Amino acid sequence: MPTCAKLMSESTGSRQYQHQVFDVSINVPNQGGSKCYDDDGRLKRTGTVWTASAHIITAVIGSGVLSLAWAVAQLGWIAGPTVMFLFSFVTYYTSALLSTCYRSGDPDTGKRNYTYMDAVRANLGGFKVKLCGAIQYVNLFGVAIGYTIASSISMMAIERSNCFHSKGDSSPCRVSSNPYMIAFGVIEIIFSQIPDFDQIWWLSIVAAIMSFTYSTIGLGLGVAKVAENGKIRGSLTGISIGTVTETQKIWRSFQALGAIAFAYSYSLILIEIQDTIKSPPSEYKTMKKATLLSVAVTTVFYMLCGCFGYAAFGDLSPGNLLTGFGFYNPYWLLDIANVAIVVHLIGAYQVYCQPLFAFIEKTALEWYPDSKFITAEITIPIPGIKPYKLNLFRLIWRTIFVIITTIISMLMPFFNDVVGILGALGFWPLTVYFPVEMYIAQKRIPKWSARWMCLQILSMACLVISVAALVGSFAGVVSDLKVYKPFKTSY
Repeated sequence: MPTCAKLMSESTGSRQYQHQVFDVSINVPNQGGSKCYDDDGRLKRTGTVWTASAHIITAVIGSGVLSLAWAVAQLGWIAGPTVMFLFSFVTYYTSALLSTCYRSGDPDTGKRNYTYMDAVRANLGGFKVKLCGAIQYVNLFGVAIGYTIASSISMMAIERSNCFHSKGDSSPCRVSSNPYMIAFGVIEIIFSQIPDFDQIWWLSIVAAIMSFTYSTIGLGLGVAKVAENGKIRGSLTGISIGTVTETQKIWRSFQALGAIAFAYSYSLILIEIQDTIKSPPSEYKTMKKATLLSVAVTTVFYMLCGCFGYAAFGDLSPGNLLTGFGFYNPYWLLDIANVAIVVHLIGAYQVYCQPLFAFIEKTALEWYPDSKFITAEITIPIPGIKPYKLNLFRLIWRTIFVIITTIISMLMPFFNDVVGILGALGFWPLTVYFPVEMYIAQKRIPKWSARWMCLQILSMACLVISVAALVGSFAGVVSDLKVYKPFKTSY
């Protein structure tokens, strides 16, 4: 008979938290009486405060950190850090509410919800489940576009950095983004054909190393630039009128809110991370500690990156800290940072898109269960490894998806605007509204009670911020489109 340790070692990978399972229910025979199994029949979870914190930090610190110096520059030394702190507090508080919804009913012994969608279905049900799904999938589609733009900008930055190094900092070094977007699209078409790409266990480790690499390089260069300048740049109220018009100042300030919201977004995977935690103590108690620790670490890191970037460049803080060419040297360090961004985004694109792929393929199978085009798999032998099973529907649909995201990215290659839109679209519904509503339903908080009123005020305030960020970001897109020619973008 296998030991618990052997069973757990054989399940490595399945116990890692996954982005991909948004809407999947798994029935496992109940083996709650066994010391090797949890109350739902799955192998005992082994996660702790430290592993959960590591997963959250890995998920949160990503390409959003690169626009924080720009966001602080729009808001200034008072509002910038204050807004960042407020977002961190709201993220912590609503994450703590969400963690109590991991189990339905009793927070210690109730039925487990394995995904965000499961939690919404168990606590709210009906139309809100479909609404949550639609918001999630639109958000994921947007993330695919944002990652395509960000990776192409980093690839261009490598070419420009080398050009500046060989021809001098004053050289124009114009580079078109289109070939790089197409190259990124081709890579993603290939990777998208790997079934369960996002379940490759080492992917999370590589992503974590890459995101810390470029974030730390950005922070280090900001500190070095401040030391070189010998003074702290920037003002209390942010970018000055004259550098931008009064109207632009307002729109950019709103857009900065979206950029900061995007940097903190991880609610979608909180339940999946919580599903890795062992009990006792109750999972939600451990998760609250992990959330506090990880949000605190992330906020300190974000404050350092955003504030040192602003202190280094003031009003001229670039939209993307590592590609806006506030820095020219050391060029090899910039190249390393931008390669790290590209590698991270290639993997992250797949991790975020796999749930959308799975949803469409599952829906197609339900609608056309007898279609050979959807169900048939062609076995292709590959020497040295197991045969690859090619599904024609998967090949065509996923290729079309990547082509569409690439074309949209080429039509609208505005990194800060897209980041602001994504942050605004995802922040209120996924980080605030659904966690608050689920918590109210779970705890049966009576309407119009003081607690109910406070939660609704929080939700409404965050809705106003999200709408302002969305309007500001769309205004940024409109402004950029006035001077932009489609498919002609160069830097």
